[in-house]
Amino acid sequence: MKRNKTLPTLTKAEEEVMQIIWQLDRCVVRDIIDALGDPDMPHSTISSVVRILEKKEFVDHKAYGKTHEYFPIVTKEEYAQHGVKSLMEKYFGGSPKKLVSFLVQSEDLNLKELNDIMKTLDAGGAEENDGKKKKKK
Repeated sequence: MKRNKTLPTLTKAEEEVMQIIWQLDRCVVRDIIDALGDPDMPHSTISSVVRILEKKEFVDHKAYGKTHEYFPIVTKEEYAQHGVKSLMEKYFGGSPKKLVSFLVQSEDLNLKELNDIMKTLDAGGAEENDGKKKKKK
């Protein structure tokens, strides 16, 4: 789903719950509590976090009487893209090359991994250019 507005950043707790919702796809609060592995976690706490995620438009629900089944409306890939773009803007001046340079210097990347990253960046740039050309028509 393409979004025109920027996504809000999630808190650590919200992101932890969202990771579970992405994994389960459709779930009730009890499923999230079970996935967290903490049977003593209060239902009200997780329910509150899920309602915040719904307010932030990350999840929606379908009601079955008093039970709500939640499902993601923002994909994990969309949020990851948002996170990487935000990181790149905040710390690398919006430059993908500076980000890749940082990764190459701080990680032990082999030539194949580096080549794959460069191909992905080139493909992304071509898609952006195609999109810009289409908008001008």
